[in-house]
Amino acid sequence: MKLVRYDRNGAVRVGALDDEHVVDLLDACPTGTPTGAISALSDMTRLIAAGEEGLKAVRAALAHSQKTGAGRTPLAKAKLKAPLAPTLILCSGENYWDHRGEKPEVTRKDPEFFLKTSLGVVGPEDDILRDERVTQKLDYETELLIVIGKSGRHISRERALEHVFGYSILNDVTARDRQVTLRPDGSSVYNLGPGKNFDTCAPIGPCIVTRDEIADPQSLELKTWVNDELRQSNSTAKMIWDCPQLIEFFSTFITLRPGVVISTGTPGGTAWGTDPELGGKKPMRKDVIAPKGYLQAGDEVVCEIERIGRLRNRVVTAATN
Repeated sequence: MKLVRYDRNGAVRVGALDDEHVVDLLDACPTGTPTGAISALSDMTRLIAAGEEGLKAVRAALAHSQKTGAGRTPLAKAKLKAPLAPTLILCSGENYWDHRGEKPEVTRKDPEFFLKTSLGVVGPEDDILRDERVTQKLDYETELLIVIGKSGRHISRERALEHVFGYSILNDVTARDRQVTLRPDGSSVYNLGPGKNFDTCAPIGPCIVTRDEIADPQSLELKTWVNDELRQSNSTAKMIWDCPQLIEFFSTFITLRPGVVISTGTPGGTAWGTDPELGGKKPMRKDVIAPKGYLQAGDEVVCEIERIGRLRNRVVTAATN
């Protein structure tokens, strides 16, 4: 199933995609739906936490909608929101070899670990703000997003996917000139706090695809277009640390709870890779178009992951007042 949140007259509603329609799950509830299920269908985090019982209620609502037409809005007329408001965004960087190869060398034994603020979350078709008071080197990173559905701490790699509710897409929008500073000797200093956290830094969407729809998260094609130029093209099969390893790693430190998300890193093809001022190196890939610079107002970024969909956002200049 593909689950979404959408705006209806200023209220955020939970829905499911069905045949180019958004089905409002509350409106499509059949008579006799238990009170607990109705509560779960009214909020995405509660739905995620409800687990299989919540998904059972979604299936019943979809079946009722298909039979009666209840709660259906054409997808083209629906304003999608980010599919969830994450309680915590855990991020792993440097998780594809070709991305490591396009920037200053960093040696590490474990996944990179940083956080993004949920205050930066926006949804499909929302604007990405380019604020020159924050950065003049605004970059994109298409990443597979893991949505945690079952609480756990010290989760083993072998049981990790049992804790997954589903998957989505994150554009890990980054202020490169805040993230990295080169020393005179050519080494670099990373500042992931300011480089990764600012308004509109975390577009998510267009939906959450439930785990049963993606049996193997390590076999998904990933692409990024900027103004119809293919900039990134890779597969989640090329991750250095796969999804179960990342879940195992992050759960060592933090109890993962429903509504927590893990972003899994981006492949090569970022604008950073062509920026010698920040240690960028010549692009390693020949099957994509090398960026001629960072994101500018008017640019359109499309992040696509197979079986999930496309996350589309436009870059605009931030207001100065």
